[in-house]
Amino acid sequence: MRPDLVLLRELVDSGSAVDARPDGGLAEAAIVAAEATVGPLSPSFRWWLAEYGTGSVDGMPIAAPAGVVPENVEETAAGLVDGLDGTRLWFCAEPCGHRYGFALDVVVDGEHQVVERDPFSGEDEPVAESFAGFLAVSEARAAGLRDGPNPTVAALWRSTPGVLRADGVLLYGPQTIRERNETYEVPRYAPHWVLVGDDSGGSGFFMRRHGRDRVSVYRLDLGAVDEDVALDGEFVTDDLLGWLDRP
Repeated sequence: MRPDLVLLRELVDSGSAVDARPDGGLAEAAIVAAEATVGPLSPSFRWWLAEYGTGSVDGMPIAAPAGVVPENVEETAAGLVDGLDGTRLWFCAEPCGHRYGFALDVVVDGEHQVVERDPFSGEDEPVAESFAGFLAVSEARAAGLRDGPNPTVAALWRSTPGVLRADGVLLYGPQTIRERNETYEVPRYAPHWVLVGDDSGGSGFFMRRHGRDRVSVYRLDLGAVDEDVALDGEFVTDDLLGWLDRP
C-alpha cells in the first residue's frame, strides 16, 4: 500500500520517535545529485528529504546527501551516498551496530523495503515495506504499541502511518490510535476490541484485539460503544487492506 503523505507529516510533526526540522528541506538539485549515484529513491524518502532534509528516529541520525548536516544531527552522520553497499542503501544505525537501510532489489509501488542488518549474523530482516512504514513502526514501538494492536494493523503500519481516503474513511496510525481509543473509552466499554479508524461521520471501525478472528472489521456508532461490537455493529470486511485499496 502506498504511503499516505498527509498522515506521514502528522506522524513526523506530532509523534515522539521522530525528530525533524520543518525548515530543513533539501533543494531538488541535491536530491537529484544523490540519485545520480544511488539510483531512484523511494517516494516517501524523497518526500522526507524535500520536507525535512534529515533528522533522527529513536535518537538515530537519518542520513542525508553528503554535506547536509542540520544542527539536530550529529556531525558523524554519514552522507547518504556513503551508505550504498551493493543492493543495500544504509541510512541509519544503532550504537550497538544494527543498521537500517533500503533493499534496492525489493520494490513495491516504487517503495523500497526497509531491512535491519544484525551485526553478529550479518543477516537482513525486513522491518517495513517503505520508509514511511519504517517511521510508523518506529513510532509504534516507541509508544509502547509493539508492532500494532493486531496483525492486520501491523501490516498496514509497515507501509503507511494510516490511510485517509477521499470518502472520509480514516485508518489511524500509531501517532493517533491510542488517543482515539481513550477519547471514546474503548478500553472501558469494549475491552476486547480496538478502534482502528472512523468514517468521518460519527461511526468507528473496530477489530478484535485477541482470539481467532482478528481480521473482521465492524462499523459502529461511536456514541454507542459496548462489548457486543460484532452483534450491534455492521460487518464491513475481513480483508481490511484489500478494502482500503478499492475505489
